[in-house]
Amino acid sequence: MPDTQTAFGLIIIGDEILSGKRADKHLPKVIELLSARGLQLAYADYVGDDPQRITAALQRAFVSGEVVFSCGGIGATPDDHTRQCAARALGLPLALHPQAEALIRERMQDVAREQGLPYEPDRADNVHRLNMGVFPVGARIIPNPYNKIPGFSCLSPGGQGSVHFLPGFPVMAWPMIEWVLDTHYAHLFHRRAWCEQSVIVYGAMEAALTPLMEAIEARHAGVKVFSLPSVDHPEHGRHIELGVKGEGRQVPVAYADLLAGLLERGARLGPELVRNS
Repeated sequence: MPDTQTAFGLIIIGDEILSGKRADKHLPKVIELLSARGLQLAYADYVGDDPQRITAALQRAFVSGEVVFSCGGIGATPDDHTRQCAARALGLPLALHPQAEALIRERMQDVAREQGLPYEPDRADNVHRLNMGVFPVGARIIPNPYNKIPGFSCLSPGGQGSVHFLPGFPVMAWPMIEWVLDTHYAHLFHRRAWCEQSVIVYGAMEAALTPLMEAIEARHAGVKVFSLPSVDHPEHGRHIELGVKGEGRQVPVAYADLLAGLLERGARLGPELVRNS
């Protein structure tokens, strides 16, 4: 984890993801954005456009006190429920955010100018667009460099974490996530030198290696052992990538212990791998 007090989570909302109409691109990108800053993603939840499920997922996020990014469902069409569910999860009323209203009106004026049409603020569709700036009371806006329609952030009840609400469109969401990280969480960047060391083990079964894995974790507090089996790798064929991960200073000692245990068991070893962040 990036910090003993702070974990990062991701909620992805939308029927189109669960039905397969669209493939999720947020998960790998968020992992990339966090990794570039020495951070890690603790979990990801996928939720369809069901208000009860969205509210429950957000209640869990707020109670956790963690930093959570929520992508999708903050528009103003009938299948967009996230803003309302956020307010319900917090027990707060919704209200038009003054700064969000100004940005949305600015965007509407830009569109009218681009189309060579007069800006009509009281036209029904323009009034409806202001709903995209209706957030739980007390929310902070997240600037949107793509089209100015903001996202928003809400503090968890204990004040230790936040949920940051973003559009589902990657072209908007990804720079907004970067802004949130760089603006609010720079103090957490690269606080720990996270490292993984692993080795390819040929012809072994996970069940036979489990006692060794458990012994390594018991002897080296703060280090996790991982096992990634493969049955059809183009280069190594059937094998297990067995390794340890944790703070950089702890990993080499635990890894040496792991290698010694493998050699004692007569394991046939292949290439070794090191990953740092």
